[in-house]
Amino acid sequence: MFTCARPPGETVAIAHSFDCSSKRRVIATRRLLEGRFAIRRTGIDTSCAQTTRLLVVAEPFVTRGFVGRREQAGSAQAARIPPGQHLVKDFPVLSAGPTPRTPLASWSFKIEGLVKEPVAWGWEDFQKLPAQEFIKDISCVTKWTKLDTRWRGVSVDILLEHVELDRRAAFVTAFSDGGYTTNVPLPDLVNGQSFVAYEYEGKPLAPEHGGPARLVVPHLYFWKSAKWFRGLRVMERDEPGFWESLGYNNRGDPWKEERYSGD
Repeated sequence: MFTCARPPGETVAIAHSFDCSSKRRVIATRRLLEGRFAIRRTGIDTSCAQTTRLLVVAEPFVTRGFVGRREQAGSAQAARIPPGQHLVKDFPVLSAGPTPRTPLASWSFKIEGLVKEPVAWGWEDFQKLPAQEFIKDISCVTKWTKLDTRWRGVSVDILLEHVELDRRAAFVTAFSDGGYTTNVPLPDLVNGQSFVAYEYEGKPLAPEHGGPARLVVPHLYFWKSAKWFRGLRVMERDEPGFWESLGYNNRGDPWKEERYSGD
């Protein structure tokens, strides 16, 4: 870990080196610590040294991550846990930036981009859409897996029934309060593969877990399940989102260990 004293807003250059034999990508994460930022993991290059330019930010870059106790999976559960993952019983929290807390009266959800006519719902209208319960296993890129999570929400298929997609539609950007985005190929969202959840374990979805509503794409790493979800932008071409632009894999399939670019 490197630390460097700089006021927020300044860009600094840091030269660093690492073992180039593994050729694995890891990401630079920054956290402001009493006027300093810390680089906890570096990037990757084909050489054994590189210079990275980072912007010092005034708020914590990432909130707390895995804090639970690792559980060993029994033989009946082992087949449900992707490679490189461990089983947890709690629900760890990992977020980029502070937790937004949007009043329901001002919440809205929209679908825009390559559709004939954009569509939007307020909270009350969204609650009137056909909803169902979903019981899904979820896996985070930080290597925890939680089995049989229980959600209630609206299938993305139901939402897309309200728009006419352009024939060029192939990707979406999911966007959220706080400026977070993540990109998902359209085929990974449809045919019952994703939903917008507003309840978890029979209770309104807590803000730290993405409430009032979050996207859930359980067959991909959980950073694709955008918290504080506010809409879908339908696109012809893929555009990397927040973590993808920092080196995470564009798709994020846990069973293929698609954690970082090049995996």
